[in-house]
Amino acid sequence: MRFRLAAILCALAVPAAAQSLQVHGFLTAREIYVKAQRSWTQGGFGRFDVGAQIPDDHRNVNVEIAQLGIDWTPTTWMLIHTDGIARREPSGTIGKRAGMLQGFVDLHSERWRFRAGAFWLPTSRENIDPLWTSPYTVTYSALNSWIGQEFRPLGADLQFSPNFYITLGATAFRGNDTTGTELSDRGWTFGNRLTVYNEGLPQAGEQGTTKPIAHDLDGKNGYSGRIRLQLPERAMIQFTRIDNRATLVPKVHGQTPWLTKFNVIGATLGTTGPTTLAAEWAYGGTELAFPGGRFKMDFDTAYVLLSQKRGADRWTARVDRFSTRDHAKSDPDFSRENGHAVTIAWLRDVREHVRAGLEYARVKGDRPTAPDPRTGGSTITAELRYGF
Repeated sequence: MRFRLAAILCALAVPAAAQSLQVHGFLTAREIYVKAQRSWTQGGFGRFDVGAQIPDDHRNVNVEIAQLGIDWTPTTWMLIHTDGIARREPSGTIGKRAGMLQGFVDLHSERWRFRAGAFWLPTSRENIDPLWTSPYTVTYSALNSWIGQEFRPLGADLQFSPNFYITLGATAFRGNDTTGTELSDRGWTFGNRLTVYNEGLPQAGEQGTTKPIAHDLDGKNGYSGRIRLQLPERAMIQFTRIDNRATLVPKVHGQTPWLTKFNVIGATLGTTGPTTLAAEWAYGGTELAFPGGRFKMDFDTAYVLLSQKRGADRWTARVDRFSTRDHAKSDPDFSRENGHAVTIAWLRDVREHVRAGLEYARVKGDRPTAPDPRTGGSTITAELRYGF
């Protein structure tokens, strides 16, 4: 109690000129034509956030999303941030309609930054706009669609930048013990749906849900480390290692931990120019224990994105590839999948705060465990977004 009172008094003692409060967000409406089987968000094996019923069927759906973020800077060396989301999705979608995405405190100087709370790791080369959105496409890559669904540290991050050219970072986190469940269950997907805290996600073809971003199950810290090299305003490359260090036991509080370790290598050319080339490659494995044994699955995915901004218009093309496979190389391998995707997007700044867009995405890939293994498909998305 004394500590809280002291903190409040310190904040009140700061001159008003040194404080700032900013509110920002997006209101987004999307009309989506989808040709694909039932979505993973409804317990199916479809690779998009929305779907029809069978692979050859199509459907028109609407999705509305509201995102809100608040930044409070009580002093020049402190930032307090929180953001959340509310959404209206097709009937039958499993999960929360609203919730918190991030909530953290930053303490920073010229070279150091300490962050504590719930936050995105700074790995993505496409989700670089406020509130972890993309300036390039409506549908995220397979890698960042998965991260948006299953991985968000709840912990502390320390970052050191001794000069303009190198940045080092280390993270200790909890609350991601089931990361890997969705990926092993139904494979890679493509979308922009972000999991909120303590949200239950459906498991394809099964009853029940998994909670990838929730309270810790085993009382152990996960760890991450990264190194970034950059030429300011020209290019950068970053290597990140992530290990959730989950305990391999069959069940904890009704949830199954998955020991997930993976690396992410990302690079960008033309960080501030009209033409941007970005790429990421992630590879690793996820493992679980069951009575009498263990199962481990290897995975990898990569994408290359090329974007051109001309006046109010931005054109972007992205190519993805993805795969999963049994680490033991069993035959038959029911976890094996290989696929690729192409995304083409046109985004236009209609007014200062209004963005319109049209996007085509096509995914090819089979999933052996699905009732119908043809889990690919296509979407055409029209979007209108108001930012403030």
